[in-house]
Amino acid sequence: MKIAMLGGSFNPIHIGHLILADSVCRTLGYDKILFVPTATPPHKELSCSLSALDRLEMTRLAIMGDERFEAEPCEIERGGISYTWDTICYLEKKYASVLEGKIGLIFGEDLLPDYDKWEKSGELAKKADLILACRPHDTGLKEKYQNLPTEKYGKSPMIGVTRENFPYPHKIVENPKMEISSSEIRQKIAEGGAWRYLVSERVFEYIKERKLYAK
Repeated sequence: MKIAMLGGSFNPIHIGHLILADSVCRTLGYDKILFVPTATPPHKELSCSLSALDRLEMTRLAIMGDERFEAEPCEIERGGISYTWDTICYLEKKYASVLEGKIGLIFGEDLLPDYDKWEKSGELAKKADLILACRPHDTGLKEKYQNLPTEKYGKSPMIGVTRENFPYPHKIVENPKMEISSSEIRQKIAEGGAWRYLVSERVFEYIKERKLYAK
């Protein structure tokens, strides 16, 4: 079985995440995508942060009914800072009996400049198949709705890096480029904007019932 993981805060999970996972399955031949909500991201501070269990439950609701997708709670259960290296090592062992090849690691091109800041980035590029996706940058958002980067790790970003010249072995997935982000959804909810069809129906109902992200 070809398995890939898609990590993130999923704050909230939206249709762009689902379309990306579907694209990886259909264009790169993966059988299962593991959605891994982060506990505490190492390189950013979450805006409008919910409980980890809320983010996990929204992830489960979003992918319900698609047997190719699974919510993987390992980072939340582990707690603390979520390093992708630790997660890949864990998943490799968990799925050892059915795994074909390496675990795929899906992430957006917006993260490429800071990839060298990741824990064991060089070793990670050998241990996993890096899958680089199209991802729009957040623009026009108020700062309070954005995830703010932290600069704890001392490394400078890679300047001018793209999916084509990224200096580590990788695959490219040509997913539809959705002009949508979790930050944008949080801002729309708080300010009374239109966001109903940016998330799945179950996630919409979950957010509405609990009045999440509202002022």
